[in-house]
Amino acid sequence: MTSFLRVLKYAFQDMGRNLGLSLMTVFILILMLLSVNTLWGIDILTGQAVQSVKDQINISLYFIPDAEASSVEEIKNYLTSFPEVVDLQTINKEEVLQSFKDRHFGNNEVLGALDELGENPFGSTMVIHTREPEDYKNIMIALDVPEYENLIETKSFEGNEGAVEKLQNITNRIERVGFGLAFLFAIIAFMIIFNTIRVAINTQKTEIGIKRLVGASGWFIRGPFLIESFLFTLISVLITFGLVFLALSYLDPYLAVVLPDGFALTNYYKSNILLLFGAQFISVLILTVLSSIMAMRKQLQI
Repeated sequence: MTSFLRVLKYAFQDMGRNLGLSLMTVFILILMLLSVNTLWGIDILTGQAVQSVKDQINISLYFIPDAEASSVEEIKNYLTSFPEVVDLQTINKEEVLQSFKDRHFGNNEVLGALDELGENPFGSTMVIHTREPEDYKNIMIALDVPEYENLIETKSFEGNEGAVEKLQNITNRIERVGFGLAFLFAIIAFMIIFNTIRVAINTQKTEIGIKRLVGASGWFIRGPFLIESFLFTLISVLITFGLVFLALSYLDPYLAVVLPDGFALTNYYKSNILLLFGAQFISVLILTVLSSIMAMRKQLQI
């Protein structure tokens, strides 16, 4: 324990002696982590937006007024057998008529014309949702048979598949830029940490020589530099998460207006804090320790 406390003391001394380089190292690591978290957040948001748009895509089948309920039920059973179909809603002709009256409530001309017909001019309606927008093509092909075409008056494909494609393209571009920035900052951080440890070793050549003469172990000499790597990692990750939560608390009220079901990135981060914190901490620690080990191997001959 005494040996560890001394190693810890030397680590803080080294950081203090090279305060400028230490601050620059932490700053670059924070920039790298912020770029990663920005990429992560955008990926989550676009995923939610894409899912929201997908949920609005559907096929509506409008049956002829004379279509029997048994025939409509047969088509329903046929479509539900498709694994692509996740939801199917049938609206009978009476409900369609009532919905039409409700939409045109107060419009005496339309309702008067409807009364003159003396019968329900509407058929049943079926609304189909699939897992993915491209699955609707299979459904349309499956319905393209004579016995069903005689019962179905109109097929309406209501969707925003174009919007989904645009969102996916934007997401892919953002991901490429984000990965590029994260990789760039990782290289810069590696080089800065490498030089920080190398400078620290060069400024302590006399001390290191004395430690060797008195029989200090390799761990006792290397330990302060490895602890510095750990401290760089811990400080940068803590500051990054503080900045991220501060930014999310500001952005969430605006995102809640756009995203469905009151989705909040703050809640997502809180729910996955251990995974997010752990993954980023371990990744940065590997980067800092690896650069420190390479610097020590070059400068120290132990």
